[in-house]
Amino acid sequence: MFKTILVAADDSVTAGRAVQTAVELVKALGGDLHVMTAYHPESVKVERLPAEYMDRVTDPADLLLEKLRKEIEKEGVQARYHPAAGSPADAIVKVADHVGADLIVVGNRGMKGVRRVLGSVPNSVAHAANCSVLIVDTVSES
Repeated sequence: MFKTILVAADDSVTAGRAVQTAVELVKALGGDLHVMTAYHPESVKVERLPAEYMDRVTDPADLLLEKLRKEIEKEGVQARYHPAAGSPADAIVKVADHVGADLIVVGNRGMKGVRRVLGSVPNSVAHAANCSVLIVDTVSES
């Protein structure tokens, strides 16, 4: 069924629910899990960092993915992690295409009210993806 699952996360509680859903799917179905987060390339100015930080994880995207790695490994699941530059929806679709995902899992944060009409990341991903998209109901849990 689904053999390559990509879950997109930020540091929100609702994204955590999407990650947990993706982990549960991989446990039940098998396959490969990929975890990604989008970031703006200008979020960290490397030239402003002291030299001793140059060999460490410094970007907030890397820090988030490291935190998620620890949580997912506690569940007994191995995953691959992808920080991706760009707008969230574009980055999600790009990474999904790159890894050959047959399912993208995202939370439904931003799918209510005006944002539902004007656009949201889950909505944009659902329209642009070249694979199935699972939009996890996370609004009631935020």
